Amino acid sequence: MADTIERLISADSHVAVTHDQVKAKLSSKLHDDYDAAVAKLMGGMRPQGDNTGMPTQFKFSAMGRPGTYDPHERLKDMDQDGVDSEVLYCEVSAFRYLYLIKNGWKEATRAFNDTLIDFGSVDPKRLVTSYQIPIHDVDVAIAEVKRVAAEGGKSLQLPTYPAELGAPDYYESVYDPLWAVIQDTDLPICCHLGGATIDLQGLIHPGRAPHLVGNMPLTAAMVLSTQFTNWIMGGVFERFPRLKVVFVEAGVGWVPWWLFVVDDMHKRNYRFENITELPSFYFHRNVFLTFVDEPFSVERLRDLVGINNIMWSTDYPHPATTWPNSRRLAAEQVKGLPDDERDLILYGNAARVWNL
Repeated sequence: MADTIERLISADSHVAVTHDQVKAKLSSKLHDDYDAAVAKLMGGMRPQGDNTGMPTQFKFSAMGRPGTYDPHERLKDMDQDGVDSEVLYCEVSAFRYLYLIKNGWKEATRAFNDTLIDFGSVDPKRLVTSYQIPIHDVDVAIAEVKRVAAEGGKSLQLPTYPAELGAPDYYESVYDPLWAVIQDTDLPICCHLGGATIDLQGLIHPGRAPHLVGNMPLTAAMVLSTQFTNWIMGGVFERFPRLKVVFVEAGVGWVPWWLFVVDDMHKRNYRFENITELPSFYFHRNVFLTFVDEPFSVERLRDLVGINNIMWSTDYPHPATTWPNSRRLAAEQVKGLPDDERDLILYGNAARVWNL
């Protein structure tokens, strides 16, 4: 077992773009409708020019760094951190307001993703931006997938909870043409932990009970298990066996329990009619997870989760970030693992999923 780390790929890092950057790529006659949609999402607040999405109640190592929004500075921070490549998710969840735009939502979708293309174009091999695909119009979603794939895009981000947007869930056949196209592109679908169909923010709001923030990660993961069920037991992977779905920031320690329960149900007292194999079969073939800091899970549970399903991340620049000590902290996470397993977790799985 080697003491040195050969390579690091972060499967979950973040980038900030502003609404002004997006509107700069959009006809001025569509700006008012764009602003109105963002305002509706924000409860009536008009969008500001500088919107990094950074929380203000935390202090952490990368807070406010120019690398959050400047690709040249980001590469410098990655060099300092010893990270080869990062898969980047935008702080702005555009699919939460794109469908609210009355005029020009298709143009706004392209403008938003073009802004991300600009960021990644500085070094596409290292800055792997995830392009956001709206789901309320499947034909437009298909066209956008084809467009960003033709531009060399390597990562697609879809809303984690379609119900949050009033859309059908992903097991519904309406999405099958989209899954067929994505499967043919061999690009992964990335679902980042975030908003949910229950009021998580209401549960943890500091004005109500500040200590409840301690329950947020586990509560969010348990809500996420509903989407595991929709993708797996809903039969999506039965119909589209080459799809790759990444649940971002989900963590890994809770997953073996979930897999045990649903496999046991399938074997013993409940047959899921949309699948022909155990649920765990589809999980191990089609689903991937990112984590930041779970040394006990990596050491003790990796075989139950699946060594090919786990991917390390820095979560730059969020509160949990390992920047600027990722080399040292990542080495601690995988200390004692066989070299081949260590390499899969730290870069090999991500390189395979995103075709890096």
